[in-house]
Amino acid sequence: MIAILRKDASPEAVEHLLSWIEKKGLQTNYSKGENETVIGLVGDTTKIDPFLLESMDIVERVQRVSEPFKKANRKFHPEDTVIDCGHGVKIGGGHFQVIAGPCSVEGKNLIKIARRVKAAGATMLRGGAYKPRTSPYAYQGMGPEGLDLLREAADELDMPIVTEIMDQRDVQTFLDKNIEVWQIGARNAQNFPLLKEVGKTKAPILLKRGLSNTIEELLMSAEYIMAGGNDQVILCERGIRFSVEDMLSTIKSEKEEHGVLDIEIIRSIDVPSYVSGRSYSHLGEIAKYRKRALDQIIRYIGYLEQIHAPAEYLEQVKFLQKIVADLTIKAKDLKPFRFRL
Repeated sequence: MIAILRKDASPEAVEHLLSWIEKKGLQTNYSKGENETVIGLVGDTTKIDPFLLESMDIVERVQRVSEPFKKANRKFHPEDTVIDCGHGVKIGGGHFQVIAGPCSVEGKNLIKIARRVKAAGATMLRGGAYKPRTSPYAYQGMGPEGLDLLREAADELDMPIVTEIMDQRDVQTFLDKNIEVWQIGARNAQNFPLLKEVGKTKAPILLKRGLSNTIEELLMSAEYIMAGGNDQVILCERGIRFSVEDMLSTIKSEKEEHGVLDIEIIRSIDVPSYVSGRSYSHLGEIAKYRKRALDQIIRYIGYLEQIHAPAEYLEQVKFLQKIVADLTIKAKDLKPFRFRL
């Protein structure tokens, strides 16, 4: 629920209203913009009669909010969010920044790289001191030593740092080393203990969309951070991973072993029963990946429709949905989507 206040509402009357709402056991989110002043009510709004609230002298109207995300909702703060990342660098409200640097910090050569990205026009320095890897044996980053190298380079070049935090136990380290922007990577986008912990800080958080997450899931991750008191959240679109590649790989293995692909059997497989069972088969895996891929594509189509994506691209995705469903897809069919999905 939100209350839009009258333009002539006095500061004293607003303070009195905020206090009254909070005494009812709700949290308030106060946003004063150029065109509107809004109070967002977060919590059990059944404790407040909306007709009583709307009858108050300073309230122009009351509006219900159906979305589950509240603080991460334009209705609660219609004005653009502008986040100060330090060193005179701001994001939001029309400010444009370039974030550049190595994928991972690997040694003292970082300073040379940082100087070059600064000379090329970058305004923020990125680099991974902690690296999430699929394999536990792969390089995992330099850790605190990598943060020190980032800090040294950023201080010399007067640039804010953007680097990933993976564990809530590292929060104090990031605070101590004055890391300006903390990145939450796609793998940790729904690591709720981590989101809660960074929500207790005031550090700007660059939140990447998780693998296959819907827009609502991304915003609910932001809500976790903002619910803790940190409204300095930057949303980062990073694409969607499809299961199509996995499906194609398994189809190839099945054809190599049996020479043909029995499409009708694949379509008849009950995927939940197969997944919960103990058996393994190429056909069962293909059915599993097909279902996952179709679910992901359907969500992606919904997202494209929400953002009014170009009709031509939307039709391409719908065609992809058809050939995945028919199991007639080829690896070459994914080329138009390689850098979009």
